[in-house]
Amino acid sequence: MQANIWTRISHISKVPLARCPGASVGLSTVGQRRHASHEADLVVIGSGPGGYVAAIKAAQLGMKTVCVEKNATYGGTCLNVGCIPSKSLLNNSHYYHMAKSKDFAARGIEVDNVRLNLDKLMGAKEKAVKALTGGIAHLFKNNKIVGLSGHGKITGPNEVTVLKEDGSNDTVKTKNILIATGSEVTPFPGIPVDEEQIVSSTGALKLKSVPEKLILIGAGVIGLELGSVWSRLGAQVTAVEFLGSIGGLGIDAEISKNFQRILTKQGLKFKLSTKVLSASKQGDKIMVSVEGVKNGKKEELECDTLLVCVGRRPYTTNLGLEELGIEKDEKGRIPVNSRFQTIIPNVFAIGDCIHGPMLAHKAEDEGIVCVEGIAGGPVHIDYNCVPSVIYTHPEVAWVGKTEEDLKAEGVEYAVGKFPFAANSRAKCNDDTDGLVKILADKHTDRLLGAHIIGPGAGEMINEAALAMEYGASCEDVARVCHAHPTCSEAFREANLAAYFGKPINF
Repeated sequence: MQANIWTRISHISKVPLARCPGASVGLSTVGQRRHASHEADLVVIGSGPGGYVAAIKAAQLGMKTVCVEKNATYGGTCLNVGCIPSKSLLNNSHYYHMAKSKDFAARGIEVDNVRLNLDKLMGAKEKAVKALTGGIAHLFKNNKIVGLSGHGKITGPNEVTVLKEDGSNDTVKTKNILIATGSEVTPFPGIPVDEEQIVSSTGALKLKSVPEKLILIGAGVIGLELGSVWSRLGAQVTAVEFLGSIGGLGIDAEISKNFQRILTKQGLKFKLSTKVLSASKQGDKIMVSVEGVKNGKKEELECDTLLVCVGRRPYTTNLGLEELGIEKDEKGRIPVNSRFQTIIPNVFAIGDCIHGPMLAHKAEDEGIVCVEGIAGGPVHIDYNCVPSVIYTHPEVAWVGKTEEDLKAEGVEYAVGKFPFAANSRAKCNDDTDGLVKILADKHTDRLLGAHIIGPGAGEMINEAALAMEYGASCEDVARVCHAHPTCSEAFREANLAAYFGKPINF
């Protein structure tokens, strides 16, 4: 089958993309003419992780490719105001916290007069963002992808119009269209965001000073990551969560409880099963009214900064969908089939604007296989093998089924656990919070789920995803030689416990 796939792909034209008047790879130089026309095999609307990767893959397969981006730089939410800047702040705030909290002293590293230079911390974040967004522009140039600046609107089954800020527009005639417009912050009714005192995740990435008190509306991934950043830098952080647990949907209940215990030990406070009623500014303070979900008890909380992080919603505004007869679902998502086609066969959609978890790597994979499908190849993604990570310290990561899932589905399963307190590398690093939890089919030993809270969980989870993708058993994983001493040995030991009943080192 592989040979047949590439035979079909080879039929796609590999003629270099002709430069049209007014076209340019860099966003800052396009739109010099009032109107320009282009022709393409594929137009990608959006240059986030799904869109830019899809555009590159299409170009590599020989398609004439155009990518439309409404913002000033490539990369979408992830690179500009999401994954990348938040990880920079998480990493560097962790170093500061280790030095400030005397963790260094316990390791024999004596540092006096530790101070925070918030401007430099933010500068390091901006440097990372600039390098990576600029890197996409470089990749586009190398792959002869035309980048057009403006809002992409589908004005026909084979036409995309690029609406520019100056009122001009470009028109692209194309064989195929791929919508990769991502998502935006979900607003909280009645609480307007000013990105100064009441902020979304975007504003929380660029606060000008460390708040004395920070309240999070929501204890999901975004809230816990950004809450961790500002807690490490000195803020008193309280998370108000409607649900009875932290970490959002999909996290294993046992891991969530361990996670909450560790973050509480770090200084974060939680008000679970609590809903926010309203928030109002009173001078330089914000008063937040909350109410217990179960007992109805009302309370007033005070803070300097309020972070609204109740999730994200698909960005599907003014794309021309309605005019084409493409109806969105109740959550604003674009319905697609297994090949990512809408009801119009040559109009596709991927990433946050369709069903499934809103994850950058999920969008990337969808972009690649969607484009390969357009080229005649097979299209398949096993969403059960898409990992999730919360980049706090310790990290939390999981893939596959939770215990709650398996109980609901009536699947008989075995559990294997191994604590990092018994792992030699974690002991050496004095970083022993957490555990690895493995779930396996009780009868076949097939790995069904992996849940990790601990050092390097976000890296380790990929071994679990690989094992699950290829149908490995826990015995398969346990019999693979793992380097010593490494934290990944805890993953091996947990798999050993799942299939044999006992690990070696605990």
